Amino acid sequence: VPRSEVLTFEEIERLARLFVERFDVTGIRLTGGEPTVRAHLPVLVRKLAALGADLAMTTNGSTLRNMAHELRDAGLRRVNISLDTLERDKFLQMTRRDELERVLDGIEAAKEAGFDPVKINAVVERGVNDNEIVDLARYARDHGVEMRFIEFMPLDATGHWLHDKVVGQDEIVAALSAAFPLEPVPARGAAPADRWRYTDGKGMVGIIPTVTKPFCGDCDRVRMTADGQFRTCLFATSEFDLMAMMRAGASDDQVAAEIQRAVGTKWAGHQINQVTFVKPRRTMSQIGG
Repeated sequence: VPRSEVLTFEEIERLARLFVERFDVTGIRLTGGEPTVRAHLPVLVRKLAALGADLAMTTNGSTLRNMAHELRDAGLRRVNISLDTLERDKFLQMTRRDELERVLDGIEAAKEAGFDPVKINAVVERGVNDNEIVDLARYARDHGVEMRFIEFMPLDATGHWLHDKVVGQDEIVAALSAAFPLEPVPARGAAPADRWRYTDGKGMVGIIPTVTKPFCGDCDRVRMTADGQFRTCLFATSEFDLMAMMRAGASDDQVAAEIQRAVGTKWAGHQINQVTFVKPRRTMSQIGG
């Protein structure tokens, strides 16, 4: 989209400040699409880090070797790196880019820069990478990073419903338990992942059961899209145009009031697997999923 149709760094900073100061938001995450394609990203990181919230980023990791230290110095504290497979051919098929080695190197760069923890996100899709659950977990154990398995959200970019592609949390845990000694960690609270500890001391593993065990009742997250739309849920069917308000001259009080009104509409749950579910208008890549 044209640059004029996306939030400026100053607009992002203004909204983030409102969330932190007016609504006691304690964590901010930069996600995508891919956040590292935004020019001068460390400038934005420095602005957001100054607000005092815990600042994290989800990235595909392919350019982290070039910017990990700069982002860390600017105030970024944690990174989640997407890695759905360890097989080069499959990586190319899934991402349309032959960059597996660059991503693996990006993970090492994140560790070298001092990010702690470094978390690896893998979306598990039946018939695609479900045979790599143990291999991915072993990679994370061996490299001192934390693996996060995410249930495949059965809505693809073309709008097709693909529930048979979902590998549920129980199945993932069973595969892991057959290979490694695991014990559950106490309740996650508002965090999206259930976590297990390796009893041999080699770290943790998490699973985000988006579909089979939704965590909507504990969810305290909202999101801003790159083009200034406020969303109360990844699967929300309505958006609130905060960019238009700001550019029309709205005061901080007016923007905060609109945020509060929007949060008042936040659903009790995303309704996946229910007959009342309505697919969101946008694809996941357009709203940070």
